[in-house]
Amino acid sequence: MSAGEIVAHGAETGASAYALAIDVRGHTILADEPVEEGGGNLGPNPYDLLVAALAACTAMTVRWYALRERWPLTRVAVEIRHRKGGPGAASPRQDVFEKCVTIEGPELDEEQRKKLLDVAAKCPVQRTLEGTPLILTRCGDAA
Repeated sequence: MSAGEIVAHGAETGASAYALAIDVRGHTILADEPVEEGGGNLGPNPYDLLVAALAACTAMTVRWYALRERWPLTRVAVEIRHRKGGPGAASPRQDVFEKCVTIEGPELDEEQRKKLLDVAAKCPVQRTLEGTPLILTRCGDAA
């Protein structure tokens, strides 16, 4: 897993009211809002990206652990569902993420599967979401 500072730059593209080009580590990701929210649906919206980040981090963390232990994991897949409130939520505004991890490997024993599922719950993005991150906002100079 990567460490250190990560810098992402997002700027409007003008392709729709909310369309952005986000540049991070040499990759460009288009983001937008759905048509029903006033966007052009040209890319995932911010919550889509957050849910995708949790899915990616979970799968990569499980793969990393299996490689480290030299376990015969053949495939990992992750499905994340996000909603506000509902069953299990403390309030109607609480964010709820449901994570389903599919671990494939016919040679994995039950103890290994249990450990991989435990590792899935400890990925860095999940730990960030469960923690209390500090977000400092400042004004940039307009050019």
